[in-house]
Amino acid sequence: MELLSPDLLWPILGAIAAGVVIGGEREYRASPAGLRTHILVSLSCCLLMLSAVHQMAWLNDAPLEVVRIDPVRMAHGVLTGIGFLCGGVIFREGFNVRGLTTAASLWMTATLGILFGIGFYELAIFGAAATVLVLAAVTITERRAPQRRVVHLKARYARSAAITARAFDALLADHGLRAITIDQSLAEGVHEYGAIADGYNEERGERLAATLSQDAKVEGFEIRPQQA
Repeated sequence: MELLSPDLLWPILGAIAAGVVIGGEREYRASPAGLRTHILVSLSCCLLMLSAVHQMAWLNDAPLEVVRIDPVRMAHGVLTGIGFLCGGVIFREGFNVRGLTTAASLWMTATLGILFGIGFYELAIFGAAATVLVLAAVTITERRAPQRRVVHLKARYARSAAITARAFDALLADHGLRAITIDQSLAEGVHEYGAIADGYNEERGERLAATLSQDAKVEGFEIRPQQA
């Protein structure tokens, strides 16, 4: 086959374009996998599928009766390999897990590369447009849709000035937070309360931080909102 054959050129250009569009959005969000990663994923999947679809171009010495073209097997192998790559962009920061959306976008980019590689242009273009719309819609829902937010709290008191667990629960309730769990520990003369609370927002977090800062009995505290 000629290098500039439309059967090769258009799938490659389409895969690169899909990687640019989706990778550009992820790059703008400062995600673990950005523009270059998405382009390379889409392009590599496309090239692998092209090699599977056009096996006769590189198996021209093999007898026709022994050649079995099955691009689906290549697609299964590609998606299995992409699963390992997607796992590499998911990581944990404290109580938060990040990278799930980026992993999903890499999986989708691989799928688009496969579709371009087999020449299914209509579905690939529709899938690329739908993916960009979904990623863009996330920003709108994060700003406007109601969300349940959880916060992880720690407050340390001197042993002689420690409050009760019920009083700590009441303190959270006074700031609009509902404690899901409360645990406590004592070490080196410091009584520490830890809680997972529902109903967090920035305003409530600021008010709670101000209250704890002004309390002379508090030796230290941590307020760690769980990311959406």
